[in-house]
Amino acid sequence: MKHTLPATKVRAQFFSLIEDTDHPGKFLTVTVGGEPKVVMMSASDFEGWQETLEIMADKELMQDIREAMKEVNSGKLVSHEEVKKMLKL
Repeated sequence: MKHTLPATKVRAQFFSLIEDTDHPGKFLTVTVGGEPKVVMMSASDFEGWQETLEIMADKELMQDIREAMKEVNSGKLVSHEEVKKMLKL
């Protein structure tokens, strides 16, 4: 469910819309006077967005991620089995 409804319809269908949007990837844009005002989504999706924004705001962490991605793309990584052999596990 990815659609838009006016607040008056949301009010009339509120509890069923809670059930409809309480699934990953489903959200509802609520309009007032034809203008988007708020979005209804599951709490787990909202928490995921918050975590993503926090990660993206951390410049050091983002740099670490970029460097790790370069290593992945350069082929410098070794498999789990190779690490175990190197550590004699």
